[in-house]
Amino acid sequence: MSSRLENITAQRQEKIERLRAKGINPFPARFKRSHTAAEAISALTSWEADSSQPCLISIAGRITAIRRMGKISFANLLDGSGKIQLFFRPDNLNETDLELFKDLDIGDFVGAGGKMFRTRTGEPSLEVAGITLLSKSMEPLPEKWHGLTDIETRYRQRYLDLISNPGVKEVFLTRSKAIAGIRKFMDLRGFVEVETPVLHGSAGGALAKPFITHHHSLDRELYLRIALELPLKRLIVGGFDKVYELGRIFRNEGISTRHNPEFTMMESYEAYADYRDVMCMVEELVSTVVKETTGNYTVPYGDRQIDFTPPWRRWDLRQALEETSGIDFTLYRDVDKLKTHLEERNIAFDPLCNWAKLIDNLLGIYVEPHLTQPTFLTDYPIEMSPLAKSTDGDESIVERFEAFAGEMEIANAFSELNDPVEQEKRFIRQMEQRHGEDEESAARIDYDFLKALSYGMPPTGGLGLGIDRLVMLLTNQSSIRDVILFPQLKERG
Repeated sequence: MSSRLENITAQRQEKIERLRAKGINPFPARFKRSHTAAEAISALTSWEADSSQPCLISIAGRITAIRRMGKISFANLLDGSGKIQLFFRPDNLNETDLELFKDLDIGDFVGAGGKMFRTRTGEPSLEVAGITLLSKSMEPLPEKWHGLTDIETRYRQRYLDLISNPGVKEVFLTRSKAIAGIRKFMDLRGFVEVETPVLHGSAGGALAKPFITHHHSLDRELYLRIALELPLKRLIVGGFDKVYELGRIFRNEGISTRHNPEFTMMESYEAYADYRDVMCMVEELVSTVVKETTGNYTVPYGDRQIDFTPPWRRWDLRQALEETSGIDFTLYRDVDKLKTHLEERNIAFDPLCNWAKLIDNLLGIYVEPHLTQPTFLTDYPIEMSPLAKSTDGDESIVERFEAFAGEMEIANAFSELNDPVEQEKRFIRQMEQRHGEDEESAARIDYDFLKALSYGMPPTGGLGLGIDRLVMLLTNQSSIRDVILFPQLKERG
């Protein structure tokens, strides 16, 4: 197989040399087109209504098929707007263009000028009067260019995936449209979009393992951010009432169909709001984006239909866990007691897990399978949410919700804790539970953030919305790799 590809590459190199010998540059710097493929077809339709002038245009794109049929030939040209047919008749081309056409291959970029018309079958086509080679393709496209199926190749060589599978491009156009819709929604609600650092002095804002790098000039260790949260809350302290950021997050953890080491979040913080206000905003935001992006509030996901029409279900976490598993976590607030109960129930668990992680695992086993339709799980144990404010009626429960759809989490939100003394206690407790009483625990606490809180932060509602998982739902994709242009992969062996 490799020798065959090498032969094709060698043949194409010979063509390049032959073209250069004829004074033809196979990689020119520019070509001015008058229309995209879609615009050319539209221009033909307009011309057919008023044909006082010939429909002359120039287009450019990649050749995806060539059909040589005696004296006439056809080719398909693909650009960013779509596909159009090229029609070649020797009588319309000069000798140089005829020679160039003989050396064209599938994959080449060309520019073409001529007159638009319809073939006898009604196909909008360009009758080519002149052709320019814009870029010679040295490598052949996949033989079945209309259906590249090898998963590894699709992810590693996304450019081939985009060329070969038209539906892939639609996924990423939908992603772009959804992100634009989120920005529009937030801007109209008076939020200010900001940018905060990717490199942090401490890895705070979430329970996750960070990527670590070294800054040589400063001679210090820095962390790629694992959350957007703490810098944004500093801005609330500084006087911004509503801020949001769309940004990349980096977590040095596992890879799965729902997890990638780098992913995109939208986080927002609103002064004088609580998690109930944020809950209403989330269902309005997501449903609006779904409707504007897909044209409907209901989208297919796998073999199901997910209806994002507000209002969404509110389900108290304690009640949800008790109804689905029979476990009332308030009866087992001690980790050893909870582990004993799980052993009695023959429920497998990691003996190294702390209490919060055990509850989170139980939610994944028993509750999440019931969360196909958009649902807010509300009011979490304080052990699971060190950055959230306790409820008025119970100090052990915090004002937090997670939004689910398609049986996966798509958003997380709090009434933000703004007591610096209490916040420091919870940070320390959280780090000790995760890392033990060591230097790493102390290093993971963002004391500058605690200093900021000590100047006073108003009551604030915070939100984290997972962009990748939302796009999975919008585009009916089961793997996060299919909605990230360049997902992380294992190195080839």
